[in-house]
Amino acid sequence: MPHSLLKIGLAGFGNVGAGVYKNLEKNRDILRERTGRDLVVHRVAIRDPKKKRNVSLPKENVTTDLWDIVEDDEIELVVELIGGVDRAFEFVEAALKSGKSVVTGNKALLAERGRELFEVARENNAHIYYEAAVAGGIPIIKTVQESLIGNHIQSVAGIINGTCNYILTRMNEAGLQYEDALQEAQDLGYAEADPTLDVNGWDAAHKAVILASLSYGCWVPCDEIYVEGIEKVTKPDIDFADELGYIIKLLAIIKLHEKDRAIEVRVQPSLVPKGHILASVRGVFNAILVTGDVVGETLFYGSGAGQDPTSSSVIGDIADAAARCNNPGGLGFVTHDLYGKPLKVEDSVSKYYLRVQVVDTPGSLARIATILGDHNIGILSVIQPEDHDEETAPVALTLHFAPFGRMLEAKEKIARLDCVSDEPVLMRVEAI
Repeated sequence: MPHSLLKIGLAGFGNVGAGVYKNLEKNRDILRERTGRDLVVHRVAIRDPKKKRNVSLPKENVTTDLWDIVEDDEIELVVELIGGVDRAFEFVEAALKSGKSVVTGNKALLAERGRELFEVARENNAHIYYEAAVAGGIPIIKTVQESLIGNHIQSVAGIINGTCNYILTRMNEAGLQYEDALQEAQDLGYAEADPTLDVNGWDAAHKAVILASLSYGCWVPCDEIYVEGIEKVTKPDIDFADELGYIIKLLAIIKLHEKDRAIEVRVQPSLVPKGHILASVRGVFNAILVTGDVVGETLFYGSGAGQDPTSSSVIGDIADAAARCNNPGGLGFVTHDLYGKPLKVEDSVSKYYLRVQVVDTPGSLARIATILGDHNIGILSVIQPEDHDEETAPVALTLHFAPFGRMLEAKEKIARLDCVSDEPVLMRVEAI
């Protein structure tokens, strides 16, 4: 039985784009049998055709103009892998308006302009597929969208940036300082030459916004979530966490608050109990823990980045699109509007880790405890090493559950004490 062609326009031929083309060609026969369509990359938009690449393309399929893909009536499906926000938005919007469905791995685009793009898709009876935008090769989008469709998602907690997880793993296991672990990650190709979006938490934050929108049917504005990276995590914090029975991980937390129908979305370094499964996620791997009211806890683990894992997710979306191109009834995202108010980060509640460098004189710890008591924050434990500088000493405290806003107020007052020599370090202790 002959198979109909699905002509694809591929925008972007970097690491992931080349992987998509290579693996589509390699597995073309099995994809044809499984989808009933012959998947063909009809045109590829490349910024620099003279650049040497490990994957070769037929010259007749190459263009340097993105709009050639949009204007080509033979192309049914567009794959956007150019990155960025503004230019990508214009391109994807135009593709959708022309009636073409779109596959994208662009997390920043979806987090910042997704609301607009999905509305354009609805208006033009098109689809958006975005599995590769979160956690590389882990099929978390399809799982939440399809397998867990009968659940109210109660929470999502995840390690969704492999660069940060590698750095923190090396700091914990090899005793490296942050700068040395980052340099090692760059040397191995796990971190970009400019790692800012990874280490400052925003790469994970964009993914968290997408997961929150998928779980709760509304878009949480990027400027209404709390984001903190790993740049200020130090070896003393790693050591204190270890002594207290924890490992530091950069966690994305997405949580539903039924009482006020609010969604909590935040990304920050957090102390995870050593016995928790997320604490065992090492190196560049990702893991996402999803809790539903019917299914309970489910864990998804795998490679969060890289050419082949990410291209696997893109190809999975292409296969889905092949099945849906002749069935315009469904969309890649369906909002259900059950919730819609982001929780203010000041109102989020957790336990805390607080490290303070204090002048080693009688009464210093008592003054800190007084401030915490005045803010109704209880102390769970205190550690002060005996071998320390003669003038100052690090003190690590773990603290009871308290609203984050109240904790920040207490931290600011502690920082102003004349017996405190450096800015206190505050991290959450996650009850996940």
